[in-house]
Amino acid sequence: MKLLLASDIHGAADRCARLMDAIDAERPDRVVLLGDLLYHGPRNDLPADYAPKRVIQMLNSIADQVIAVRGNCDAEVDQMVLDFPCMTDHNLLWDPAAPNPVTGGMGRTLFLTHGHVWGAGFHNSVDHLPLLPDGAALMYGHTHRKVNEPAPGNPNVWCFNPGSVGIPKDGSSSYGLWLDGRLEHREL
Repeated sequence: MKLLLASDIHGAADRCARLMDAIDAERPDRVVLLGDLLYHGPRNDLPADYAPKRVIQMLNSIADQVIAVRGNCDAEVDQMVLDFPCMTDHNLLWDPAAPNPVTGGMGRTLFLTHGHVWGAGFHNSVDHLPLLPDGAALMYGHTHRKVNEPAPGNPNVWCFNPGSVGIPKDGSSSYGLWLDGRLEHREL
């Protein structure tokens, strides 16, 4: 299974267009959007390329590929303009072909969330790890910082944050890839 993971677009249209180019190039099975898609939020500066109506058009063009969760800056009005469900706090996927590094068997649970309700405590974010099976991967956004390491206090759960498309706090817009159990970051 190949997933492209992106988070925290925050209405940044030019960066979203680069993400769309990456989706075309990567050809993932699904695109996982980890919240904060259209609005910049009260704590963030307005992105220079802020144009949420353009972002809506781009994301709706791939609606049949999208699995999305709600971010802390997402609201019911976003669901009114987006053609894919985006209002759940988490979602689960199962990758039967991914090797489980903890059990030695095959198959891994992927817990998809934004990071404001469920998280592992990285970068001063919420420290509320859900109960997950050994070898699971927690995929989240919210902090706008890349992570690819075990959960603090639970090395049997792997944590991955693709960073931010629209307002990166480490200076580089990015997304992530899940390919048969391997996770990596890619810059836009």
